[in-house]
Amino acid sequence: MAARAFTYASAITALVAGFVDGAAVSKRQSITTLSTDEIGAFKPFTFFASTAYCNPSETLTWSCGMNCDANPGFQPVASGGDGGSVQFWFVGFAPAQNTIIVSHQGTDPHNIMSLLTDGDLTRRSLDPTLFPGVSSSVEVHNGFAGSQASTAAAVLAAVKQAMSAHDTNTVTVVGHSLGAALALLDSVFLSLNLPSGTTVNTIGYGMPRVGNQEFVDYIDAHQNVTHVNNQKDPIPTVPGLFLGYHHSSGEVHIQASNAWDACPGQDSDSKSCIVGDVPNIFESTESNHIGPYDSVTMGC
Repeated sequence: MAARAFTYASAITALVAGFVDGAAVSKRQSITTLSTDEIGAFKPFTFFASTAYCNPSETLTWSCGMNCDANPGFQPVASGGDGGSVQFWFVGFAPAQNTIIVSHQGTDPHNIMSLLTDGDLTRRSLDPTLFPGVSSSVEVHNGFAGSQASTAAAVLAAVKQAMSAHDTNTVTVVGHSLGAALALLDSVFLSLNLPSGTTVNTIGYGMPRVGNQEFVDYIDAHQNVTHVNNQKDPIPTVPGLFLGYHHSSGEVHIQASNAWDACPGQDSDSKSCIVGDVPNIFESTESNHIGPYDSVTMGC
């Protein structure tokens, strides 16, 4: 295959869209191992996802230490959340990548595992006031939908402000764990509520399954999503397939060897992908959830 010159900017339209060496993830029938340059293109976004664990007062002034230092020049616009009932979030402009960043905080792996195995796993249709025109057959996790709705208006207002101030029509939504689930829902919400011509990309880390088959088919048809999971992390395997939850295309699975493999289609059962690597919770490793993702461990 021909070599592709990757920069952080090109990653937004290539890797983020599930595109490796000219072949879309959803169209490939085989696993592709990412090059060193392709892996490196994720790192700024990985740090943006990690930064969402920092207090909003720090992300608003971009003074959160190593996480903020990893993306110098970032221009914050708004931040919020209380880290309890409402996950931290921030919005700003990343000049190095020429994109608006929206980032959502995750949660402790033990807490989200409890939520996704012992909690309320009911699904609901997307709120038509937030997601106009989406079929009622598209269903998502009830708790995730409620969390996303709690910050939707503030995030949308901040993104519009940032797009106007920085004259860009590209938005990249990131998050880890619960934050990745919120990022996925935000990507749909923003695509439906921002001006025509806006490109919305999503990179999630350690993302749980968010919705039903109709939801992930909608994601594959309308969104640009990459979801990265680390080794035997249990979180991307829950809620289970047997409960009617699914992952969209765009999986990138980090192996114990530190190779990053792009997996074809939805919920590939190859042993190089999360479904095959973690056939059940008892063969998982909870500590893999926080990383490392190319040396980045999630948290502030």
